[in-house]
Amino acid sequence: MADRIVLQGVSARGNHGVLAFEKRDGQTFVVDVTMTCDLERAGRTDDLAATVNYAEVAADVVARITGPSFDLIERLAEVIADDVLRHDLVEVVEVVVHKPEAPVGQPFTDVQVRLERRGGAAVVIALGSNLGDRGETLATAVSALRTVPGLTLTGVSSIVETDPVGGPEQPPYLNAVAVGRSTVPPDALLGELHRIEAAHGRTREIHWGARTLDLDLIQFGTPGGPREVVSDDARLTLPHPRAAERAFVLAPWLDADPEATLRVAAGDGGIRRVAELLDAVSPDLDAAGVRPGPGWEHP
Repeated sequence: MADRIVLQGVSARGNHGVLAFEKRDGQTFVVDVTMTCDLERAGRTDDLAATVNYAEVAADVVARITGPSFDLIERLAEVIADDVLRHDLVEVVEVVVHKPEAPVGQPFTDVQVRLERRGGAAVVIALGSNLGDRGETLATAVSALRTVPGLTLTGVSSIVETDPVGGPEQPPYLNAVAVGRSTVPPDALLGELHRIEAAHGRTREIHWGARTLDLDLIQFGTPGGPREVVSDDARLTLPHPRAAERAFVLAPWLDADPEATLRVAAGDGGIRRVAELLDAVSPDLDAAGVRPGPGWEHP
């Protein structure tokens, strides 16, 4: 039987629900979390780093319950699952959200939503376009990413407009960053990114030239985690060698994941918060050629 950590009955008041009084008055929600992990090393070494800190998981669950309102507890369960799967050791998570005060209109004891999600390596994908209908291109690219087998997007940034860096004279870009998790290896994921680029007419004749769509795999795996992949391969260098210097990557990445980190050198001391890297690149984003872009043309 697989090893599991069960966190049961985490309770807090939140304002989730479709009806106006639910959003106004709030009610109690109860959440159960079951995490499937390999706990053998923790059991043999008594090392906290070899397991999942369930106090952190509980705090994240409460933050979601008490945080911004959702209409559906299905959505609440989904974001809680995404939070739990940020812990690299978690292979599968089951989340049960109970809504015992739900306005059902009939006698009942509980309403619950139960879902199960599989983990994977945390991935960061940067998107860019400076030819054609740039906003439409980015929107359709995100839609295509959502269909890639083994890839689950958990967040997409707002769009920014940026001045070109390097290469010939060319129009400004629209850029965004998508974050998620992948159960397929980085080379296979890269192949899917190239397939989506080709479907949007991407060509590679001019280095750093204008392009209809650019999809870059910035990072594969949480820095310092067991799923992290570090590679010096010329075809796929991980993490991306220039990501730490590019505000047009760092700014939307921070928007998609405020807790993001990036490996900038070997060893645990080489892991930096993306927020710190962005401040180092430029305290004034306008000076770095990064400014707010248009809204997404469609979800």
